[in-house]
Amino acid sequence: MTAPTGGAAPAHAHAADTGTVWRPSAPCTPRVCVEPAARTRALPWAVLRVTALLLLLAAGLTVRLATAPLGARVPPGPVRHWCRWVVRAAGLRVRIDGAATTGTGVLIVARHVSWLDIPLLAAVRPARMLAKSEIRSWPVAGRLAALGGALFIDRDRIRALHGTVARIAAALRSGAAVVVFPEGSTWCGRSGGRFRRAAFQAALDADVPVLPVRLRYRVTGGPAATLPAFVGDDTLLASVWRVVRARGLSAEVEVRAPLVPGATTDRRALAGAAERAVGTPGDAVLAGEAVPAGDRMPHLGVTA
Repeated sequence: MTAPTGGAAPAHAHAADTGTVWRPSAPCTPRVCVEPAARTRALPWAVLRVTALLLLLAAGLTVRLATAPLGARVPPGPVRHWCRWVVRAAGLRVRIDGAATTGTGVLIVARHVSWLDIPLLAAVRPARMLAKSEIRSWPVAGRLAALGGALFIDRDRIRALHGTVARIAAALRSGAAVVVFPEGSTWCGRSGGRFRRAAFQAALDADVPVLPVRLRYRVTGGPAATLPAFVGDDTLLASVWRVVRARGLSAEVEVRAPLVPGATTDRRALAGAAERAVGTPGDAVLAGEAVPAGDRMPHLGVTA
């Protein structure tokens, strides 16, 4: 398999995302937005990387299956190292700037580009992921997500949103970190969507900080790369193969300053501050800003 022919994201990909308010979707597609690799690995090396990925996932699943019945937790240090190995096994160099606090609840937010986002964020701090319910059916990864405490959301049922926000808030109050991708959909990395506000209400309800994290993929020495993107009608297998075949890919993770909401902060202001903190897609970086004050919106009637 080879990467689809394509280039930079089209002009319309920089407009507001399509779909519904409840179930947003990006206009990015692998054919149009994902550029082919300039340099590729020989087939045996690519197969070796896929094998390494499968072995690491199998090892992680085995450890979790062994510890789950005992109610034991794997220490965060080994989890972070394992997540780095997963990304490196896929052929990417990894650089992480900054660190997340541990022991207290925190809502971690980032733009969503690739399946690689998940191990990269867990390499910063192991966390429970807010994931679409379809991931449950993914082989190996779906089982790992469930055992890892993922909070699954049914995006086809708007009435489930209130309960999802309540479950996120409960997890945050318990001291857990929860990862949310507020755009609600993956984008190519050179364009992105607006941050939806619902999950930020959970941070307000639990009275915990929001930690913005900036993720960037690039070809070493070059601009932002769309090749790792997992968008549109792309399949997980095709995306993984495209990544392991490419040479010179790197992932950069920048932990921004936490946003501590005040008593009068509303979810709109908090979402906007987090979006500015992670910056615009591509190479431009915007500094994080303090959360402006406003009238806090009630918990009932949360919108996405």
